[in-house]
Amino acid sequence: MRQSTVPTKVNNVPVFLPFRGLRYRPVAAGLTDLSAVAAPPYDVIHDDERDVLERRDPHNAVRLILPRPHADHDEYAAAAGLLDAWRAGGVLATDDEPAFYGYRMQFTDADGRRRVTHGVVGALGLPPDGPGTGDILPHERTIPRHRTDRLSLLRATRANLDPIWGLSGAPGLAAIVGDPDADDEADERTAVDDDGVQHAAWPITDPARVDAIRDAVGSGPLVLADGHHRFETACAYRSERPADDRGAGAIMALVVELAEDELWVAPIHRLVPDAVPRTRLEHAFTITDLGSNTPDDVAALEHAMDEHGGLGLIDRDGLALLVPRADVVEPLLAVEPPEARGADAAVFEVAVMPRLDEAPLEYRSDAQAVAGVVRRGDAAAAFLLRPVSVAEIRAASYAGVRMPQKTTYFAPKPRTGLVFRALDE
Repeated sequence: MRQSTVPTKVNNVPVFLPFRGLRYRPVAAGLTDLSAVAAPPYDVIHDDERDVLERRDPHNAVRLILPRPHADHDEYAAAAGLLDAWRAGGVLATDDEPAFYGYRMQFTDADGRRRVTHGVVGALGLPPDGPGTGDILPHERTIPRHRTDRLSLLRATRANLDPIWGLSGAPGLAAIVGDPDADDEADERTAVDDDGVQHAAWPITDPARVDAIRDAVGSGPLVLADGHHRFETACAYRSERPADDRGAGAIMALVVELAEDELWVAPIHRLVPDAVPRTRLEHAFTITDLGSNTPDDVAALEHAMDEHGGLGLIDRDGLALLVPRADVVEPLLAVEPPEARGADAAVFEVAVMPRLDEAPLEYRSDAQAVAGVVRRGDAAAAFLLRPVSVAEIRAASYAGVRMPQKTTYFAPKPRTGLVFRALDE
């Protein structure tokens, strides 16, 4: 008998269950691995990268998560049509039995250390009373227009196309997931991304391991690391669906142990299209010039930010360190909960944003790449922020506090395309 993938909330703890994954069939797609069809999550793909991914393979997952209008269909109907066509053509097929999917990322971090992140993908039950309730804990605020876009895509495709990312405090979860064993290796799917990160996913169907994973994830609160918009979208979609829509009661989630050695948190920097006169910032910051916009000086700016506790500025005049003036910025931070006040994103929101005349922002995590954008003239300025720590994220989440939007960037990002979840399976 197949195990149910329909969550039932018990004692207000996270419900995490196996599901029948919808996956690429490499032979049918003409692939030896999934590198050509896998993509980053939708919200970190920029227009130039989107074009590259589309050209890489006609079945690249970017065509589903960032679809373009086609003929008489809008982009969301186009994505649904592609999904149906790929299934009909055998490029995608549903696994025969429910499974958890082990997920492993092997990479070298910015400090040159070789690291491994172990996780598991499953169907995470949505809290009955919506976001911010129960034991699924968000830690960031969201952007309304992003929620609207994801809801339209979910309505059209009836599928979770990329997993949200949750953090479990259950000790030993990484060891339970482990690496593929002899039985799993025959069905392991792999991909290497453009940064050299090695991704692997494989089904876990052994009853003892399935029970151990389910019990570990359900043993305590789950912190949302990434995917707040998709999580809120799934809750909104569930609320508009009839009670017997069983698939809408869960969302596909990658769960990783909340442990320093399993996680790497990168910063999220802000690009601004229009010039920001430094005189606008002098009231709130002590500004120190730190050279020109060269790779070496950008690295020196990042070091100065860590040493002095400030933001970085890259503009047409070069580089500058922005150290908050305590007498000005601390009163502004009083609008934030205590657990969020130490985040550079909070300082940026209260002390910089009001001086940007509602300019649209672009978010990127690589300081050198951001500096290159300003150097080429594709943006007028950029503000560099320091990352928050795993401990700060844990403290904010367990206190029920949401940090400002785009505070955290967990890296590397799992690839979209190693497994999908169809709501009707």
